[in-house]
Amino acid sequence: MNDIASWIWVLIPLAAIGIAPFKMWIRVKERQLEQQSAMTAEKAAQYAAHTERLEQRVRVLERIATDKGVELSEEIDALRDNPLN
Repeated sequence: MNDIASWIWVLIPLAAIGIAPFKMWIRVKERQLEQQSAMTAEKAAQYAAHTERLEQRVRVLERIATDKGVELSEEIDALRDNPLN
């Protein structure tokens, strides 16, 4: 019984010392996750902007394809002169 009690007094400080590297590792992992989430959010915003530009172009093409009349070539020329980008 006395042997176990003496080991407890040795193990408690060792456990406290062993926790410090684990805490540092956790902090590093948290920073990595924060950076990864920031990069993912930035990419999502870029994809959203790209999708919006593509949708605008499709709208223009739909207008051109569904337009009837003599003014079609004039509208095409006007759209070329005034891009939506």
